[in-house]
Amino acid sequence: MTGTATLDRARKALDEHAWQEAFEGFTSLGDARLSAEDLERLGEAAWWAAHPKESLEAFERAYAAHVAEGNRPRAAFVALRLANDYVESRDMALWNGWVRRATTLLAGEPESVVNGYLDVELVRGPAQFGRGTLEEAKKHARRAHEIGTRFGDRDLEAYGLALEGWVLVLSAQVEAGLSLVDEAAVAAVADELTPYIAGGIYCLTIGVCATVADYRRASEWTDAATAWCERHAVTGFPGVCSVHRAEILRLRGSLTDAEAEARLALSNLMAFGMLSSAGWGYNEIGEVRLRLGDLDGAEEAFEQAHRLGREAQPGLALLAMARGRIDAARASIATALADPMPPLIRARLLPARVEIALAAHDVTDARTAAEELLEIASTYDKPMLHAAAHQALGAALTYEEDPAAAIGELRSAVRNWVESDAPLEEAQARRWLAVAYRSGGDESSAELELRTSKAAFERLGARLEAERCGEMLRAGAEPGVGRRVVRTFMFTDIVGSTELVRTIGDEAWKDVLRWHDELLATQVGSHRGEIVHGTGDGIFASFPDAGAAVSCAVAIQQRLADHRRRHGFAPPVRIGLHTAEATVIPDDYAGLGVHEAARVGALAEGGEIVATRSTIDGETILFEVTADREVSLKGLAHPVRVVSVRWRTDT
Repeated sequence: MTGTATLDRARKALDEHAWQEAFEGFTSLGDARLSAEDLERLGEAAWWAAHPKESLEAFERAYAAHVAEGNRPRAAFVALRLANDYVESRDMALWNGWVRRATTLLAGEPESVVNGYLDVELVRGPAQFGRGTLEEAKKHARRAHEIGTRFGDRDLEAYGLALEGWVLVLSAQVEAGLSLVDEAAVAAVADELTPYIAGGIYCLTIGVCATVADYRRASEWTDAATAWCERHAVTGFPGVCSVHRAEILRLRGSLTDAEAEARLALSNLMAFGMLSSAGWGYNEIGEVRLRLGDLDGAEEAFEQAHRLGREAQPGLALLAMARGRIDAARASIATALADPMPPLIRARLLPARVEIALAAHDVTDARTAAEELLEIASTYDKPMLHAAAHQALGAALTYEEDPAAAIGELRSAVRNWVESDAPLEEAQARRWLAVAYRSGGDESSAELELRTSKAAFERLGARLEAERCGEMLRAGAEPGVGRRVVRTFMFTDIVGSTELVRTIGDEAWKDVLRWHDELLATQVGSHRGEIVHGTGDGIFASFPDAGAAVSCAVAIQQRLADHRRRHGFAPPVRIGLHTAEATVIPDDYAGLGVHEAARVGALAEGGEIVATRSTIDGETILFEVTADREVSLKGLAHPVRVVSVRWRTDT
């Protein structure tokens, strides 16, 4: 075949989206036979055939050829294409360099569509990476759309429209922004755009929908994008769309398919050097593994995401909670929320903060996070945000012992999850609703919700969630569940555990923690108590009366001190005690009294036992108390009096 025939065949293959054939055809000719325009075609073919290095090299050669020919506008256009690719790989220095080259080339030239593409890059770079303002981004997006319309460039016209919609959404003008994004995406559906721009608009559209938690809309556009990819023989843009699809599949409850889609995305993303997006893919795998109950698999995926620069939250915090490391979970989610971030990003983290706070019996923190989530939901007004907010508030109200209000909130959550087509989240809301029903004494409704959620978890493959529902169903038959009781609650914690781990290492720490847990379990059991659950570096326990709780606390401290004398080391433990009324729920107690007990525990120092004065007064306590003082506890309107229990025999 002659060189001319080969070139014609390569061009035809590109038009037909036979990407690999086009790539091989152009490559076989060598640069000497390729014009600047054909070098651009080679770059395009290499991109879609998943040869990213060769694509960048071809566009760089095309840029040089246009400069050599004196075609400054076209050279600027290619420079902006290269800048666009570097945005995707988060190479912002290279992005900036190519944008500056394009700006220099366009200086003094008559305005053309290339000026509009420069505006596109001035939106994408600053808007994605925190430079500039949203008003500046909106100005550039509108100018890109106007230039595209004036010059009849459908690609630029649609892209400018989509970017303006994105900026409006980020500015909390959600419906107006989504309307513009939808309009731009229709142009891609109608095959009015080139594949590169159409793919970019699809990814932007689905990403914007996911950002505002409009997953029904995101699902519709995902289906449209999938059909478009199949029609044009492409696998994504590249891989980013697959990550979006994985997220949608996860929310639909198709966990196995979601993981397969995320792994498919990773192969493309890693090949293109899109490390941050690859981190996002690993994060999706971690989310799926967590829901399937594979905690080790989830940890591995989240750590991969973290190494690639993705903040793997709230997954890491929820993973720590699933392993009973409540203190670590609280620290993890607090760190994630510490930095300034847009409200919609906070909305992804706040439900985990509520759940973790309730596991630590910090009702105040849970309520604060739930109310912030409600405010975000009212601003952006999407069913999934409302679902998460109602669920968070309902859970907090359950622990505040307001079952009637909790039931109303949780019913709203279930309805919104159903509307959002999120079956796993719906099942989780139904489980919370069962707890609220039990707190209100409606056992038959609680059992109905638990059976429904258990069946859903089993169908979705969420093994640990299904087992938890089964345990709650069995617990419902136990005496006392749903009833109000008076108990003395104990919270313990190892003081300075982070420093200890750093000093002795992870393996030695696991041995220390195992020994500590066994010692506390033995003492609680021998003093007529029950361990409700672990808190990571401590326990939450319940006792029938204050005398038993105080005797147990003293025994724990004395045995730790004895081990310290005999063997040179035992971890310093603080203990808090408080007698209060609470509601029995499966595997836990709910009520502000439990919250108060947790706060009392946080007052103690290592080796100290702190109890509320009301717990000690009127009880037969065999030990002296000291340091009677009044303290204010976070989340409680009135101060309380506390004392230290004197347990040492040598002073």
